[in-house]
Amino acid sequence: MTDFKLWLEFENTYSENWDPENDAANIHVDLPNGKHYGINVWTFKFLETLRKQDEHHGANLKGLYQTPPDLFVKELTRDCIEKTIQDLIRIGNLEEVLNPSVLEKK
Repeated sequence: MTDFKLWLEFENTYSENWDPENDAANIHVDLPNGKHYGINVWTFKFLETLRKQDEHHGANLKGLYQTPPDLFVKELTRDCIEKTIQDLIRIGNLEEVLNPSVLEKK
C-alpha cells in the first residue's frame, strides 16, 4: 500500500511495442500533504541508447554529454517505480532527494 498517488505516462499513452527496460517516461506523484511532483524518468539502458542516437545525429556534441532526467530506474513498470518512490520518500523530501545538486542562492 502506498501513501501517494502515482500516474505513469506509459500506462496511458505507450503502445505495446515499447521496451520498459529501454525508454523514458513522465510520472506524476501526488502526496497526501498536497505536494505534487512531475518527474522525468529514464531507464539505465535508455541513457546509452540516447547517447548513441546523439552520436549518430550530431546532437549534444555528437553524444559527448546528456542533460539528465530527474530519476533513473532499471525498468518502467509500476512495481519498480512505486518501490523507488517509496524509498525516496523514506529518505527525505522528494525535492531534496531528487535534486541534491541544486544550490540555494544566498
